[in-house]
Amino acid sequence: MTTDIQHIVFDIGKVLIHYDPHLPFTRLIPDETERNWFFANICTHDWNIEQDRGRTWAEAEALLIEAHPAREEHIRAFRKYWHEMVPHAYEDSVAIMERLIAEGRDVTMLTNFASDTFREAQQRFPFLTKPRGVTVSGDVGLIKPDIAIYETHTKTFGLDPAATIFIDDAPANVEGAKAAGWNAVLFSGAEKLRSDLTAYGLKV
Repeated sequence: MTTDIQHIVFDIGKVLIHYDPHLPFTRLIPDETERNWFFANICTHDWNIEQDRGRTWAEAEALLIEAHPAREEHIRAFRKYWHEMVPHAYEDSVAIMERLIAEGRDVTMLTNFASDTFREAQQRFPFLTKPRGVTVSGDVGLIKPDIAIYETHTKTFGLDPAATIFIDDAPANVEGAKAAGWNAVLFSGAEKLRSDLTAYGLKV
């Protein structure tokens, strides 16, 4: 590829840090069938994504508790035990990001994340403070793959879309970046990321 990449943008969850909401709930709801039902019907992905869009946890919990009062303890447990859902970083991916920064590359982050849990993540994983900056969906009221969040990030950090590459684990978010005029690659591990970056002229 001949694209001259000037800006590298990282997603965070499942790219730099592990995320799995089932981790604390294997203890809280040991029965797998019941646990899967709970995530499919109560604390759903669609419910959680609204916190990424900026809804407060208090509002989110109240909404579900009103509809499922018998499940109050489990509903509140989602935020209470959130720290257990992000148990560790992907050290090999973090090393790639830190190498790019050390080489003087322009590295930023774009993430679907609730405002408060992102700050908690930054405290626990200090490498999340190393890039030039970050667009957090909960702060701007927009979520990937809405093209508006990519455009917001472009304007905020003065990026040239054609000279930008985005790394995300979700195909829809990769396509959203491409729709915004960015280059983008699907993350499935550090080795593939290295080869993808090399193809764009970024050796790490």
